[in-house]
Amino acid sequence: MSVVTAPASAAAVAPPPLAAAAPAASRSLALDAYRGLIMVLLISRGFGLGALKDHPIGHFLAHQVDHVDWEGAVLWDLIQPAFMFMVGVAMPYAFARRAREGAGGGFWPGFAHVMRRSAVLIFLSQLFVATGSGTYQFGLINVLSQIALTYLLCYIIMRLEFNLQVAAAVGILAAHWLLFVQNPGPAGPFSREGNVGQVIDQWLLGRNYSGYYVTINFISSTVTTLFGVWAGMLMRRPIELRDKLRILLWWAGACIASGMLLAIVNPMVKRLWTASFTLYSGGLVLLGLAAAVWLVDGLEWRRLAMPFVWVGTNSLFIYCFSQMCYGGLARAIGVFTGKFVWLGPTLAPIALACTALAVMWWMCWWLYRRQAFVKI
Repeated sequence: MSVVTAPASAAAVAPPPLAAAAPAASRSLALDAYRGLIMVLLISRGFGLGALKDHPIGHFLAHQVDHVDWEGAVLWDLIQPAFMFMVGVAMPYAFARRAREGAGGGFWPGFAHVMRRSAVLIFLSQLFVATGSGTYQFGLINVLSQIALTYLLCYIIMRLEFNLQVAAAVGILAAHWLLFVQNPGPAGPFSREGNVGQVIDQWLLGRNYSGYYVTINFISSTVTTLFGVWAGMLMRRPIELRDKLRILLWWAGACIASGMLLAIVNPMVKRLWTASFTLYSGGLVLLGLAAAVWLVDGLEWRRLAMPFVWVGTNSLFIYCFSQMCYGGLARAIGVFTGKFVWLGPTLAPIALACTALAVMWWMCWWLYRRQAFVKI
């Protein structure tokens, strides 16, 4: 991990043979703003809105900042797919920059770079597991571990011709589906307990994760990251903004519709990252990207976007800080504010969470002003 000082929106040049030879468009500010919005949601701890779960009106908001029990999806279920999607978006830009800097466009130089980054991400994920619980058990369901694995697989897939990339995505989702269907649990292929993912984890780790998550989520979530790769390639194409928006909207609509239809036979379960969830969540994330591009690059709402850009350009730093230091930050705020108990039991958690978020936001602004960006 290192801190570099560079312009936040440096122009990208043509990548190694992963895209067309035509000159690429400069980096879109909307991408950093959208990543920043995702990170704000991720580090917000739900803005403390869970305190409104018994409120006659606020219960809807409380429902949106907590994962669904099993099937379906709400806002909180879309944050990890959005995070993984944006990792994919950055990949065409990153490899283009490496080619410009003379790092080489061949497979093996890039593969060594990807392996190193994946290893660092897995190390960080294990560090968060240990510091978060006080005990350590190896696992690969942490979001950074999942990103490390999908990042590696996407690097291999994106070296193929585009039609083969699409075929690979379809094949991955079909194979994931068949793996569950051919090895059903006690209550069917996608049962909460005893599904094939848990069987594999029991064999591999000698245990199952809490919350019914499974390691093999990375297989299907590779398609989520791959969607991001394709979106990044699209954003780099030297075509009109309205054409990019049209493609994003059609793509989003097709994914949402196909995900909902597929859910009839393939339940939409984030904890298993089923094919229907992959498509449905991917479509909604694409819709969010289209909105960000329209507002920031189309309507030029750049001044309003900058607070999110501050966070988006240091997403790794603020994610790591929130994972390791949020508890200490919240306790420090509580010392000086009395944990906001004077606001009452409903508003106090909201005030505490929003204050902690404001401090982390200020940290990102401070780093951005000094053009300091944490990279691996």
